Amino acid sequence: MPLVEPLSYPGRPATAPSLLIGGELLPLHVRRMRLGDWYVERQARQESLDEALLGLGRAVTGHRHPVIAVGSNASPEQVRHKLTRLGVPATLPMVPVRVRGLVVGCSGHISSPGYVARAPYADPDGDTVLVVSWLDSAQLEAIDSTELANYRRAILPGDVFEMTMPSGERLGGAYIYFSAHGVLADPDGMPRPGGGDQSELLAALLAASPRLRELLGPDPAAWVRKAGADRALREEGTRIFGDEGWVLPQTDFLPYLDDGAELRLYDDLPPLGDSLPPRP
Repeated sequence: MPLVEPLSYPGRPATAPSLLIGGELLPLHVRRMRLGDWYVERQARQESLDEALLGLGRAVTGHRHPVIAVGSNASPEQVRHKLTRLGVPATLPMVPVRVRGLVVGCSGHISSPGYVARAPYADPDGDTVLVVSWLDSAQLEAIDSTELANYRRAILPGDVFEMTMPSGERLGGAYIYFSAHGVLADPDGMPRPGGGDQSELLAALLAASPRLRELLGPDPAAWVRKAGADRALREEGTRIFGDEGWVLPQTDFLPYLDDGAELRLYDDLPPLGDSLPPRP
């Protein structure tokens, strides 16, 4: 788990539609229907997802918020750990969804565990399968508390960022966290891809900057050990990213910041019921 073993970031993602119930991950069986009508087998009984959620005393899908994960929030183990340590039950659907217009890069900061986290950026040619979690209001507030120091939350409209469920249904919109620090650039000035191994990424950054090697080197294991233990080192390393000219600002998601603008964004979209984030 990345919070405990930073070089394992981003952890093992949900690779198929699933219902997370604490430490248990149950397969969700896809139907060409709304998410709440997909079914799960629980306690030797087959029931719809909404029936299962009600039976567990949790909110049904129509009262949940779809949230796109590009990093460790795609990992059931990481999500369970984040929620349970904050006293929030970790019961939620997690579904791989094809998203167009997004690509995964690297955030322009060093996270508190010491790793360099993934972050999305907009690319009209992007076509990526990303895990979407349906969070209830308490879960969304809890995840916000782990993200909003370094990330901002936006709500992406489905008519701009096409999101296709395994059932073929298209979502009307979903939330996403994007980096408040921008994304890292490759030497050619383009965003650095964020899909690789964390050790390889840190080794490449160390090789490219004598200042980072002096601060956090000589190797990835030393990086996460030093950075994870010292906030001042993390902040200095983040400053070095900028000094090296590696950071690209994030502006593409600013029109979709979650500040109440979703009411305006969704006025022109078809009413997709439980496929849309609930309105406040």
